Amino acid sequence: MELGPYLLLATLEGAVMASVLALTAVGLSLVFGVMRVVNIAHGEFYMLGAVFAWYIAHWMGGHPALGFAVALVVAPLVVGAIAVAADMTILKRVSYDPERTIVATIGLLYIIQQLTLMGYGPEARPVAPPFNTRLALPWFEFKDGALSMYWPWGLSTTSYKLAVIGAAIVVLLGVWAMMARTRIGLLMRATQQDRDMAQAFGIPVERVYALVFGIGAGLAALAAVLIVPIQQAHYLMGADPLLLAFIVVIIGGLGSLPGTVVAAILIGLSDGIISVFFSPTLAKILATLLVALVLVFRPQGLFGARRS
Repeated sequence: MELGPYLLLATLEGAVMASVLALTAVGLSLVFGVMRVVNIAHGEFYMLGAVFAWYIAHWMGGHPALGFAVALVVAPLVVGAIAVAADMTILKRVSYDPERTIVATIGLLYIIQQLTLMGYGPEARPVAPPFNTRLALPWFEFKDGALSMYWPWGLSTTSYKLAVIGAAIVVLLGVWAMMARTRIGLLMRATQQDRDMAQAFGIPVERVYALVFGIGAGLAALAAVLIVPIQQAHYLMGADPLLLAFIVVIIGGLGSLPGTVVAAILIGLSDGIISVFFSPTLAKILATLLVALVLVFRPQGLFGARRS
């Protein structure tokens, strides 16, 4: 097979990763942008989404689509509720101080991880996809002055992976619409700009913080539900998404949702392509080097605003 079809297949794999990474990183960026909180436990909320998806699918039984559909709704809501409870009982009590919230979320990370190990166990468990039709991919070639199409042997993907990309696009557009077009988004943006002024105008800042923390965790859980039919649910699966989400947020610009999405696409596609042609380890090394370059030459990120 020529290089072109392999590149198309690698790009599709990278697009799936970029979609899930964008959802996870947008949740992390939203929390930092509004609350100025670096949530070290964000990866564990991602992991909880996958674990709850397995429990729901296992409990529902029957056709895989039924359990998956329920998990797609219930798991992010449950994880979001857990995050709201954590905000009200932990972060609120440390007054959202940047240094103390880092320590608090590190503690929350280990609590969630160990409770999951005790209840769920150390095994990695799969969730059946709701549909998984194998789709052959065509390749177009311009030869002898004419455009021809052929079907390279073995070049295919699944309908579910394409659905993951589409679902992520819909959710990201929904997040943008919420932030730009709704009253809740207006309150979030006002709180982000100036917390004290927002409080002076009667905005319930602590409720906004709890809502934002819950939405951020819910987005991470939703990303995990989407990816768990491709990857298995495991109690340690939150580490890599947390690292990649931080890389994406730093490159895109802290608190910048458009920058986060663009950086997620960049990192996801490059990771997918490099992993296919070389190795996943090399992809992580290059992503880390890119972060170092951004921090040196543009500390505010590609789309972040320079603070005075």
